[in-house]
Amino acid sequence: MAAERYIVLGLAPARSGWFRNVGLWANSGALPAEFVRCISAEEVRARLASGRAFSALVADAGLPSVDRDLVAAARSAGCAVLVVDDGRATRDWLELGAARVLAPAFGRDELVAALTSCAHPVRRGEVDPSDLLTRPAPAAWRGSVAAVTGSGGTGVSTLAIALAQTMADDVRHGGMVLLADLRLRAEQAVLHDAGDVLPCVQELVEAHRSGQPTADDVRGLAFSIPERRYHLLLGLRRSRHWPAIRTQAFEAAFDALRRAWGVVVCDIDADLEGENDAGSIDIEERNVMARTAAGQADVVFVVGLPELKGIHSMVRVLEEVVAFGVDPARIVPVVNKAPRPARARAGLAEVVAELTAPFAGGRLMNPIHIPERHNVEADVHDGARLPAGLGTPLAGAFKAMLDRPRMEPVGAAPEPVRPGTLGQWTEEALG
Repeated sequence: MAAERYIVLGLAPARSGWFRNVGLWANSGALPAEFVRCISAEEVRARLASGRAFSALVADAGLPSVDRDLVAAARSAGCAVLVVDDGRATRDWLELGAARVLAPAFGRDELVAALTSCAHPVRRGEVDPSDLLTRPAPAAWRGSVAAVTGSGGTGVSTLAIALAQTMADDVRHGGMVLLADLRLRAEQAVLHDAGDVLPCVQELVEAHRSGQPTADDVRGLAFSIPERRYHLLLGLRRSRHWPAIRTQAFEAAFDALRRAWGVVVCDIDADLEGENDAGSIDIEERNVMARTAAGQADVVFVVGLPELKGIHSMVRVLEEVVAFGVDPARIVPVVNKAPRPARARAGLAEVVAELTAPFAGGRLMNPIHIPERHNVEADVHDGARLPAGLGTPLAGAFKAMLDRPRMEPVGAAPEPVRPGTLGQWTEEALG
């Protein structure tokens, strides 16, 4: 056997003509490749995760399972993606990450040329694919992101509205401010008395699953809130619909929001657990909206109440946000319904600083105190503008944070290695 050869995965309907031809070329030796037929996208993912190196994935564009997530999974494994497209699916496969698009009637020489230019041959005993497919992302303008989170009942959604309203009042943003409801149990539709439940984040993600909508298309999925001058992206219609939010598609959708809006205010859950924390990839996928927003946020506001349980819950959320990887210097504690006396506020700030010192190292900003206002509930109910005193302190902290240089946090301790991430020896390598 040759020291090097291409190992190609194939995904297509069983009776596809090109699928049969590639198998014949490989079996006869006309194609310098080993062809592995797959009957489903799940089988492709399982083979990519097996530790064996693959050169390329040749997939039929007519299958619904061939989408952005599958392309990303192949590329992350060092596997080039060649898409066989008959033109009926109007998708820009190169924009989605494919290396080459082939016509269904492609010949052996065309496939060999595509493999030579886009894929890498596999040596005997090679386990981890080389990083030939990794290319730096082109630099492009992105809007700023503010994430607002906290435990239930602390007024997170109301303060997110107030922040979006205040940022939209700034003429520098030209009305390009979006409030995105990224909670599993979305409530911004109720708080805004939305007359419809769609389009929402599900339609946004579905549009990015197999395409790249324009900025105007993305803006068209948001509702205008003229009284407060911002736009609103509705959240999930039902919390049980979270499996429709595919990871790669949502990350592409979130990036599109940042390219379409100057400021994106995200109302997110406080649950940021991932596979490393809970040992389940399902948990990570369930929390993908909150994890993506928190990971890309310029500022994360953590809201709590000025009482025993409220401060305890806020400190717990602060610890989880820091553990997730957010730089403590980019986290702002917010005490909602704070007492007015200066001595009481100073006492709360001292308590928060003392409780967060073990994991934040004193790098957290002093808490912002939002006084209680009795007419807020009525303003939300009537769809009126919220009092300026709610959003102004948050907007001031947000703008101050944006003026600071963003530094990546330095890990103070070694990171544990998750089982299965270092690869494994194949039977071929041992033989």
